[in-house]
Amino acid sequence: MITLGCRLNAAESAAMRALAGDQGDLVIVNSCAVTNEAVRQTRQAIRRAKRARPDARVLVTGCAAQVEPETFAAMPEVSRVVGNAEKLSAEAFGWSTEKARISDIFAVRETAPHLAAAFAERARAFVEVQNGCDHRCTFCIIPYGRGNSRSVPAGLVVDQVKRLVDQGYQEVVLTGVDVTSYGPDLPGAPTLGSLVERILRHVPALPRLRLSSLDCIEMDDRLFDLVTGEPRVMPHLHLSLQAGDDMVLKRMKRRHSRAEAVALVERLKAKRPDIAIGADLIAGFPTEAEDMAANSLKLIDDCDIVMGHIFPYSPKRGTPAARMPQVPADAIKARAKALRAASVRRRANWLESLVGTTQRTLIELDGRNGHAENFAPVRLASERRSGNGIGTVTDLRITAFEHDTLIGIPA
Repeated sequence: MITLGCRLNAAESAAMRALAGDQGDLVIVNSCAVTNEAVRQTRQAIRRAKRARPDARVLVTGCAAQVEPETFAAMPEVSRVVGNAEKLSAEAFGWSTEKARISDIFAVRETAPHLAAAFAERARAFVEVQNGCDHRCTFCIIPYGRGNSRSVPAGLVVDQVKRLVDQGYQEVVLTGVDVTSYGPDLPGAPTLGSLVERILRHVPALPRLRLSSLDCIEMDDRLFDLVTGEPRVMPHLHLSLQAGDDMVLKRMKRRHSRAEAVALVERLKAKRPDIAIGADLIAGFPTEAEDMAANSLKLIDDCDIVMGHIFPYSPKRGTPAARMPQVPADAIKARAKALRAASVRRRANWLESLVGTTQRTLIELDGRNGHAENFAPVRLASERRSGNGIGTVTDLRITAFEHDTLIGIPA
């Protein structure tokens, strides 16, 4: 199982692994289409997998397969291409002479709630609550890979979370393509805030609930109050900001302004000062002038972004932005470098500020690494052991930070 891209892909990969069962020598590549680089990495992963296992069948699925099936069907290494609607069906993984099976993703009206959970580092569980997107940002191909927005009924989400907690998972992450658009397609039009309330009320044994990427303009008062006032909701938000200049945001067809993004973070920090902010930012969007790029650069400080995901713009065929006047490649590269440098600097200052504090940490991976509630990476000091295993939560006193990771000892 080879997974590229987002947390939703990670969740679906675990579901596919279970569905595929014993299919002999099978490699499933779950692709990403968010950038041209992601598509390139998918092709690279396919070739590498076939070299490592020349007798294996290679099945390619995911967003890149949905959007560009002909690209992957033409690769001699690929046995079959399967669309996003088909990949959560056990039949997709059996032997077939059909080279590609891709249906109209916009005809899909529901997501698969019984396949809503997957696991990261054997410690954290992802629960898919929503899929698809109704918005049409001019740079984004993902709606054509995922289809329109559709939500998992709240009762099914709660049942899934209960099962995970019963299995011993200490943290659940609610994930989707456009999570804050949760609910309008369901009876009674529930909101993401109402879903979070319901999970917390009906699963009192759940210690940690985390939200994946949010659209800042869709955070209503109910969700805001939960994020800032409920200790079981983790103090960490990843915001889909994309740019810090109003003209660029308008040309992207984003629905928020720079001032609205800054004001939201100021409100969040005022009510819950320890909340950590992550954000997606695109460098070199078409028509972006130097002053516009400077506004995005300043956003890192203005929104206290300590987890910056920086993407150099690359045109995606079929998107409106690909037809706009393009920024020269060297300028895109320079602007991405400046954004990354500012993000690294802000992050280092944040991590340094946590030295001397006690951080409640979910132990993952090899039993020595994990994440604090604010999603800061934490590693147990080499000479110490927590006494707890993978998937447990423990208090660690932070003594230092090195190589972008906090160092802690049992408190």
